[in-house]
Amino acid sequence: MTSTTSLFSPVEADLRLLTENLKQLVGARHPILFAAAEYLFGAKGKRMRPAIVLLLSRALSPDGEITPRHRRLAEITEMIHTASLVHDDVVDESELRRGVPTVHSRFGNRVAVLAGDFLFAQSSWYLANLDNLEVVKLLSEVIMNLAEGEIQQGLNRYDSSLGIEAYLEKSYYKTASLIANSSKAAGILSEVDEELAENFYQYGRQIGLAFQIVDDILDFTGSTDVLGKNAGSDLSSGNLTAPTLYALEEKPYLEVLIEREFAEEEDLAEAIALIKDSNGIPRARELAAFHARDAVKHLEGLPPGECHQALVKLADYVLSRLY
Repeated sequence: MTSTTSLFSPVEADLRLLTENLKQLVGARHPILFAAAEYLFGAKGKRMRPAIVLLLSRALSPDGEITPRHRRLAEITEMIHTASLVHDDVVDESELRRGVPTVHSRFGNRVAVLAGDFLFAQSSWYLANLDNLEVVKLLSEVIMNLAEGEIQQGLNRYDSSLGIEAYLEKSYYKTASLIANSSKAAGILSEVDEELAENFYQYGRQIGLAFQIVDDILDFTGSTDVLGKNAGSDLSSGNLTAPTLYALEEKPYLEVLIEREFAEEEDLAEAIALIKDSNGIPRARELAAFHARDAVKHLEGLPPGECHQALVKLADYVLSRLY
């Protein structure tokens, strides 16, 4: 299976610089925040979101070099993503993220909430300093979408009447919006025409949806070691994702277990067994593949080269995580 390291090789040096810059940007003012920032940005994340921004930026550059504004956009993108993870982990009371203790479990809820707030505020300040109103609007909308997605998820817990469209809307808010809008922003900073900028938005949107659907499948099929969290954790917290929603069409008893919020001792294990015995996971795989294929179609206007190829291969990589 292709690794993200080899996939992102055209921007590998850029990503290393990004990680160091993020620690300095966030941590300079306060020792506790610096410790949290070093912990967050030192963690072995995939850096997929800034990598997409950097790959698009290099592909669009006449000399293949990245401007300071494009670099800053990539940093802002990772800041926003990381801030949302810190807050999500507090809300979800998650003890692990990528196999290591979460910020709130290591530093406490108070520091985690403040660190997330600080990251959002810092990203907004650097965003304003890009001096591009359209980019400011795009990334500000992302922060709003992240909150909307978290609210939707909270309101729809254990709601077995939730449809696939509502699930995809929530997935867009929580995951795809940031990738879509930062991809479009990279195009705007490169002064591409409106049609190409919209294509980058659609690429990011579809890749983001495919990525989230795959993550939701892995919640049922992955091991705790691979996931960095307990398998089945989404379902146990009442977050109903594509495999569950498809399985509900075949397994009526699954609705009973969900509606009583897995109150009996064996309810959760029984629900997972029902989902695995249905077509829920194969249908979710098909849905992820549809969005990944659609993403690639929107790269046709991007100049050819190794960065273009990396973005095409990213769609295959997203799906390959299932096997």
